[in-house]
Amino acid sequence: MVRPRHILVIRLSAMGDVAMTVPVLKALTEKYPDVKITVLTRRFFAPLFTSLNNIQVFEADVKGRHKGITGLRRLSSELIDLEIDAVADLHNVLRSNFLKVLFKLKGLPVKQLDKGRKEKKALTRHNNKIFKQLKATPQRYVEVFEKLGFPLNLEEVSLLPKQQLNARIKEFTGEKTGKWLGIAPFAQHAPKAYPEDLMKEVLQELQKVENLRVFLFGGGKEEAAKLAAWQREFANCSSVAAKLDFEEELVLISNLDAMVAMDSGNGHLAANFDIPVITLWGLTHPYTGFAPFRQPASNFLIPDLKKYPAIPTSIYGKDVPQGYENVMRSIPSQSVVQKIKEVLHLNYS
Repeated sequence: MVRPRHILVIRLSAMGDVAMTVPVLKALTEKYPDVKITVLTRRFFAPLFTSLNNIQVFEADVKGRHKGITGLRRLSSELIDLEIDAVADLHNVLRSNFLKVLFKLKGLPVKQLDKGRKEKKALTRHNNKIFKQLKATPQRYVEVFEKLGFPLNLEEVSLLPKQQLNARIKEFTGEKTGKWLGIAPFAQHAPKAYPEDLMKEVLQELQKVENLRVFLFGGGKEEAAKLAAWQREFANCSSVAAKLDFEEELVLISNLDAMVAMDSGNGHLAANFDIPVITLWGLTHPYTGFAPFRQPASNFLIPDLKKYPAIPTSIYGKDVPQGYENVMRSIPSQSVVQKIKEVLHLNYS
């Protein structure tokens, strides 16, 4: 089998899933430096790949010129004009399946992500649940490239290095002294977010820690307004929302000493820089395969499974079964504070 020389990689969303491609693509380009990679994704995600070699990003404008069947036909033509000779579909959704048909008509080999739907259904069903660790998503991505003739070992890949703070970022952060902690208290689906009153208890306790700076991450007007209010309430907190662009946020994240996140994208962003990530899980669970890359299980804070045995109730945590409205309240704020102190090597009472 002749290995492809130019691979199209498809992963359009969501942020966490796109972020999990980074260590895989880094491993691929380091082991096979002669292979060119084009990543088809949203323009917003392009900064994720700027430090990787032999990778270019092609914007999927699915709300504009690439919208609908006509737009997808146009997109496939534009991609074929780049002289790709193989396709790694790491998304496997309706849109990428339509593209697969068009690519195969042109004779291009297409290998797709196996999402493991059957075992995920067994893990999340209420009755006869099979509660076991499923394959990690980055490993599922690896298997796609193996089908194209590119064996990879993620244990060998080095993670992204710390990025240098430029003048604009330093204008916001100031010079680094003491410890820097990131907290991303929100998630795409509200049931996956730690209750705000408990998060405020965490922030209140962190006020007692000397030389600790807390950066609050979030997006959108509603989240930005909440973070701005917390910044006013807690002296050592600074809201990043609307202060830095995404590329600058990545630089800041690379300089953190730890990140606290939900089962959401910010945890994966930090993990790519080998930053310790404390994740708070609600209706989902690390067994689904979406835990941040190379993070120890000791950093996963999980609800009381004896009280809530149906967890995980879904893969994405969107729906709340009756009686499971308060699962995250079984993770005490004191436990979160203690884990932060442990990870940051602090000994404050």
